[in-house]
Amino acid sequence: MQWQTSRFLIDLSAPKVMGIVNVTPDSFSDGGKHATVDTARRHCDQLVQDGADILDIGGESSRPGAMPVSLEDELARVLPIVRHAVTLGVPVSVDTYKPAVMQSVLDLGADIINDIWALRWRDRPGGLSGESVVAGHTHCGVCLMHMHRDPQTMQVAPMQGDVVPQVLSFLELHAHNLRGLGIEMARICLDPGVGFGKSVAQNFALLARQADLAALGYPVLAGWSRKSSLAAVTQTAAGNTAHMDVQERLVPSVTAAVLAVQNGAHVVRVHDVKETVQALKVLAAMKLQQR
Repeated sequence: MQWQTSRFLIDLSAPKVMGIVNVTPDSFSDGGKHATVDTARRHCDQLVQDGADILDIGGESSRPGAMPVSLEDELARVLPIVRHAVTLGVPVSVDTYKPAVMQSVLDLGADIINDIWALRWRDRPGGLSGESVVAGHTHCGVCLMHMHRDPQTMQVAPMQGDVVPQVLSFLELHAHNLRGLGIEMARICLDPGVGFGKSVAQNFALLARQADLAALGYPVLAGWSRKSSLAAVTQTAAGNTAHMDVQERLVPSVTAAVLAVQNGAHVVRVHDVKETVQALKVLAAMKLQQR
C-alpha cells in the first residue's frame, strides 16, 4: 500500500512514524514547550534525527475543552515552521481544520492535510471548504479523522453504544465523498479518532477491532500517544493513575503504537519518536522470522 502526498509517494509496506510538532501554548501533552519559532524548528530537526518518517505540525490544540484560535494566530504559529519543515526531506503534515490554513500550507509545499473535522468545518455558510481546497490540489494527501461533537463538548457527552460500526460508516462515507470529487483513493488515510468523544472502553474497542477499519482499503493512522485512556487502564502501587502526568505515559504509549501496528495501522502519530521507532524495529525483527 502507498499514500500519495504532495511531494512523496509514501511506501506503507512498513509502518511509518509521524512525529508531533505542537506549536501551541495549551496542548494537553506538551503545550508551550515548542511554542516559539526557534524551539519548534529545533524540535522538527530532532524528530527527524530520531527517525520520524513524517512531521505533523499543529497550531491549535484539540484537547478536550480547548478553545478555538483565530485564523490569524494559527497562521502565525504554523507558517514559519512549515517553511522550515519542508526543507528536511520528509513528508510534512499539517493538523488543521481551517480551509484557509490548508490552502496556505499547501502553497508552501506541505504534503498532507490532517483534519480532525474530516473536512466538514466551514468558517461561514457558503465559505471556502476543506474539501474544495484538497480537491483543488493535484496530489496532496489527506487524513480524515472521526470526532464526536467538537473539542469543547466531545468528552462531556461521549458516544453511546458500539462505536466501531459508527466510526467505520462515518469514515467510509466521507472518504467516498472525497472520491466523488475526483480525489484518488491513494491520497486518503483514515483515523478512528482515539479520545475524540469516546469512552475508555470505546477507545480500546477501536484498537481491538481496528482490522475492520483497515479492511476498507485505506491506510489507517492511529493516534494513541499519551492519551488519557492509557493512563486510565494503568495501575501502580499507589492506585489508579488516570491523572498521572502525561510525561509518565511513555511505556503505555509505545505499547499502544505497537499494538496498533499489529492490528493493521500503517502510520502511528506519536510524541516519543525515538522510543516508538525502536519498538517497531523489534516488532519488525520478530515478523521477519515468521515469514
